[in-house]
Amino acid sequence: MDLAQLVRAIPDFPIPGILFRDITTLIRDGEAFQEAIDSLVEHYRDTDIEVVAGIEARGWIFGAPLAYEMGAGFIPIRKPSKLPAEKISVSYALEYGANTLEIHKDALEPGTKVLLVDDLLATGGSAKGAIDLIEQLGGKVVGLAFLIELVDLHGRDKLKGYDVFSLIQFEGA
Repeated sequence: MDLAQLVRAIPDFPIPGILFRDITTLIRDGEAFQEAIDSLVEHYRDTDIEVVAGIEARGWIFGAPLAYEMGAGFIPIRKPSKLPAEKISVSYALEYGANTLEIHKDALEPGTKVLLVDDLLATGGSAKGAIDLIEQLGGKVVGLAFLIELVDLHGRDKLKGYDVFSLIQFEGA
Protein backbone atom coordinates (compact mmCIF):
# COMPACT_ATOMS: atom_id res chain seq x y z
CA MET A 1 0.00 0.00 0.00
CA ASP A 2 1.31 3.47 -0.88
CA LEU A 3 0.68 5.38 2.36
CA ALA A 4 1.81 8.66 0.79
CA GLN A 5 -1.18 8.55 -1.56
CA LEU A 6 -3.47 8.66 1.48
CA VAL A 7 -2.02 11.90 2.87
CA ARG A 8 -4.05 14.92 1.73
CA ALA A 9 -2.17 18.13 0.79
CA ILE A 10 -3.88 21.38 1.83
CA PRO A 11 -2.32 24.58 0.49
CA ASP A 12 -2.05 27.76 2.59
CA PHE A 13 -2.82 26.12 5.94
CA PRO A 14 -2.37 27.20 8.68
CA ILE A 15 -0.93 30.30 7.00
CA PRO A 16 -0.35 31.34 3.37
CA GLY A 17 2.63 29.62 1.77
CA ILE A 18 2.45 26.42 3.88
CA LEU A 19 1.44 23.14 2.24
CA PHE A 20 -0.13 21.19 5.09
CA ARG A 21 0.13 17.38 5.00
CA ASP A 22 -3.15 16.14 6.49
CA ILE A 23 -2.92 12.65 8.00
CA THR A 24 -6.64 12.35 8.81
CA THR A 25 -7.23 10.79 5.39
CA LEU A 26 -4.67 8.09 6.20
CA ILE A 27 -5.73 7.29 9.76
CA ARG A 28 -9.44 7.00 8.86
CA ASP A 29 -8.48 4.02 6.68
CA GLY A 30 -8.15 1.09 9.09
CA GLU A 31 -5.88 -0.93 6.82
CA ALA A 32 -3.55 2.01 6.18
CA PHE A 33 -3.43 3.00 9.86
CA GLN A 34 -2.63 -0.58 10.81
CA GLU A 35 0.08 -0.76 8.13
CA ALA A 36 1.67 2.45 9.44
CA ILE A 37 1.76 1.16 13.04
CA ASP A 38 2.94 -2.30 11.95
CA SER A 39 5.74 -0.73 9.87
CA LEU A 40 6.93 1.31 12.86
CA VAL A 41 6.80 -1.75 15.12
CA GLU A 42 8.79 -3.76 12.58
CA HIS A 43 11.44 -1.04 12.28
CA TYR A 44 11.95 -0.86 16.07
CA ARG A 45 11.36 -4.54 16.90
CA ASP A 46 15.00 -5.14 17.87
CA THR A 47 15.53 -1.79 19.61
CA ASP A 48 15.67 -1.72 23.41
CA ILE A 49 12.84 0.73 24.18
CA GLU A 50 11.41 1.23 27.67
CA VAL A 51 9.01 4.08 26.88
CA VAL A 52 7.62 5.84 23.85
CA ALA A 53 7.23 9.61 24.12
CA GLY A 54 4.66 11.20 21.83
CA ILE A 55 4.45 14.89 20.97
CA GLU A 56 0.95 16.40 21.30
CA ALA A 57 -1.29 15.73 19.64
CA ARG A 58 -0.68 13.81 16.44
CA GLY A 59 2.40 12.10 17.87
CA TRP A 60 0.04 10.37 20.29
CA ILE A 61 -1.93 8.86 17.41
CA PHE A 62 1.13 6.82 16.44
CA GLY A 63 3.04 6.75 19.71
CA ALA A 64 0.42 5.14 21.96
CA PRO A 65 -0.35 2.13 19.73
CA LEU A 66 3.36 1.72 19.02
CA ALA A 67 4.10 1.65 22.76
CA TYR A 68 1.31 -0.88 23.29
CA GLU A 69 2.55 -3.16 20.53
CA MET A 70 6.12 -3.00 21.87
CA GLY A 71 5.15 -3.56 25.51
CA ALA A 72 6.56 -0.16 26.44
CA GLY A 73 5.14 2.67 28.51
CA PHE A 74 3.89 5.91 26.99
CA ILE A 75 4.82 9.49 27.97
CA PRO A 76 2.84 12.46 26.67
CA ILE A 77 4.79 15.57 25.73
CA ARG A 78 2.27 18.39 25.80
CA LYS A 79 1.63 21.98 24.88
CA PRO A 80 1.63 24.52 27.77
CA SER A 81 -0.73 24.34 30.74
CA LYS A 82 -2.06 20.83 29.98
CA LEU A 83 -0.07 18.71 32.43
CA PRO A 84 -1.32 18.71 36.04
CA ALA A 85 1.86 17.86 37.99
CA GLU A 86 5.25 19.56 38.27
CA LYS A 87 6.81 19.94 34.83
CA ILE A 88 9.67 21.37 32.81
CA SER A 89 9.28 23.20 29.51
CA VAL A 90 11.18 24.23 26.40
CA SER A 91 10.37 26.71 23.64
CA TYR A 92 11.27 26.12 19.99
CA ALA A 93 10.80 27.58 16.51
CA LEU A 94 8.35 26.21 13.94
CA GLU A 95 8.44 26.75 10.19
CA TYR A 96 5.67 29.32 10.76
CA GLY A 97 6.05 30.54 14.37
CA ALA A 98 7.10 29.34 17.81
CA ASN A 99 5.73 26.98 20.44
CA THR A 100 6.43 25.45 23.84
CA LEU A 101 6.42 21.83 24.98
CA GLU A 102 6.21 20.43 28.50
CA ILE A 103 6.83 17.11 30.24
CA HIS A 104 6.21 15.99 33.82
CA LYS A 105 9.37 16.14 35.93
CA ASP A 106 8.75 12.57 37.07
CA ALA A 107 7.96 11.20 33.59
CA LEU A 108 11.05 9.02 33.44
CA GLU A 109 14.03 7.88 35.45
CA PRO A 110 17.59 8.75 34.41
CA GLY A 111 18.87 6.25 31.85
CA THR A 112 15.40 5.33 30.54
CA LYS A 113 15.55 4.36 26.86
CA VAL A 114 13.04 6.52 24.95
CA LEU A 115 11.66 6.36 21.42
CA LEU A 116 10.31 9.78 20.43
CA VAL A 117 7.34 9.73 18.02
CA ASP A 118 5.57 12.46 16.05
CA ASP A 119 3.52 12.54 12.89
CA LEU A 120 5.74 14.95 10.98
CA LEU A 121 9.38 15.97 10.71
CA ALA A 122 9.56 19.44 9.14
CA THR A 123 12.25 21.81 10.42
CA GLY A 124 13.05 19.60 13.42
CA GLY A 125 12.17 22.24 16.01
CA SER A 126 9.55 20.31 17.96
CA ALA A 127 11.57 17.08 17.87
CA LYS A 128 14.69 18.88 19.12
CA GLY A 129 12.65 20.55 21.85
CA ALA A 130 11.25 17.19 22.95
CA ILE A 131 14.75 15.66 22.91
CA ASP A 132 15.94 18.49 25.16
CA LEU A 133 13.12 17.75 27.64
CA ILE A 134 13.84 14.01 27.68
CA GLU A 135 17.57 14.56 28.13
CA GLN A 136 17.04 17.17 30.89
CA LEU A 137 15.35 14.36 32.83
CA GLY A 138 18.27 12.01 32.11
CA GLY A 139 16.50 9.94 29.45
CA LYS A 140 18.38 8.37 26.56
CA VAL A 141 16.77 8.94 23.16
CA VAL A 142 17.28 5.71 21.20
CA GLY A 143 15.30 6.75 18.13
CA LEU A 144 13.05 9.31 16.48
CA ALA A 145 10.08 7.98 14.51
CA PHE A 146 7.91 10.01 12.15
CA LEU A 147 5.08 9.09 9.83
CA ILE A 148 6.06 11.88 7.40
CA GLU A 149 9.28 13.75 6.66
CA LEU A 150 9.33 16.96 4.62
CA VAL A 151 12.80 16.39 3.17
CA ASP A 152 13.26 19.90 1.71
CA LEU A 153 13.01 21.50 5.17
CA HIS A 154 16.13 19.62 6.36
CA GLY A 155 14.79 18.75 9.81
CA ARG A 156 17.33 15.94 10.09
CA ASP A 157 20.06 18.57 10.27
CA LYS A 158 18.84 19.59 13.75
CA LEU A 159 18.77 15.95 14.81
CA LYS A 160 22.32 14.88 13.95
CA GLY A 161 23.58 12.12 16.22
CA TYR A 162 20.13 10.55 16.59
CA ASP A 163 18.61 7.63 14.73
CA VAL A 164 15.83 9.19 12.59
CA PHE A 165 13.24 7.09 10.76
CA SER A 166 10.28 8.22 8.63
CA LEU A 167 7.76 6.07 6.79
CA ILE A 168 6.85 8.66 4.14
CA GLN A 169 9.10 11.32 2.58
CA PHE A 170 7.78 14.30 0.63
CA GLU A 171 9.99 16.59 -1.44
CA GLY A 172 8.92 19.99 -2.71
CA ALA A 173 5.43 21.41 -2.56
